[in-house]
Amino acid sequence: MSGNLYIVATPIGNLEDITLRAIRILKEVDLIAAEDTRHTLKLLNHLNISKPLVSYYKEIEKTKSNLLIKELLSGKNVALVSDAGTPAISDPGEELVKNAIKNNIKVFPIPGASALICALVSSGISTKAFEFIGFLPVNKKQKEEKLNEYKNNTNTLIFYEAPHKLNQTLTDIYNVLGDRFICLAREITKIHEEYIRGNISELIEKLDEPKGEFVIIVEGANKTKKEAKVEELNELKLEEHYKYYEEMGYDKKEIIKLIAKDRNVNKNEIYKKFI
Repeated sequence: MSGNLYIVATPIGNLEDITLRAIRILKEVDLIAAEDTRHTLKLLNHLNISKPLVSYYKEIEKTKSNLLIKELLSGKNVALVSDAGTPAISDPGEELVKNAIKNNIKVFPIPGASALICALVSSGISTKAFEFIGFLPVNKKQKEEKLNEYKNNTNTLIFYEAPHKLNQTLTDIYNVLGDRFICLAREITKIHEEYIRGNISELIEKLDEPKGEFVIIVEGANKTKKEAKVEELNELKLEEHYKYYEEMGYDKKEIIKLIAKDRNVNKNEIYKKFI
């Protein structure tokens, strides 16, 4: 009978944030797979837990995933931890979970700290609907393309960023998404925990040599993609507006109805223009 895989969330700063269940699981498993064994050893020592540790970081994820699956299939219970927070969220873990499921191994989440959730609920920005993007691509073109995907998204957007890249990333977000209200959360649950709120343009000017890992919470767009498109069409000349729908394959009657709806006018007004 195969063992169980436990995805164990660990503190993102304050060690008091470890859950009682997480402590129990870490004590009971046969093996702990850690993003950085040195970092995890400090936590285990603090909790007076002694267990075999195996490295499991991004660069060796595929190789180590197969080795851990063998351990699990042999009946051993394995806990996966990252340096901080919940594994597989911008940290190694996804590959192992997928591999475990393929091999009919049970996977159990052990809930706990997550920087993105802590930052979101403390931001003052809408929590009704949000999208977690994590770290943006390093390549400038790819970063711009990724941001453009969310340009008209009305959900709150969440990014992760390192301090030395923060100013450039804020500039890129400003250039693509506009001057939106944001919250910068840094050093969450730690001694220098801080939440900086304001429009992007203000914060770019204020920030001087930022320190600590950042979560960037960005308010969503005011307009949906459809609303933005209608606004764009209404800026066209009437003939150009007509041609847009004509090229999409609509007949004259349908086009007149669509233009009237876009411009919020009586369709007879549009009809008279194209008699």
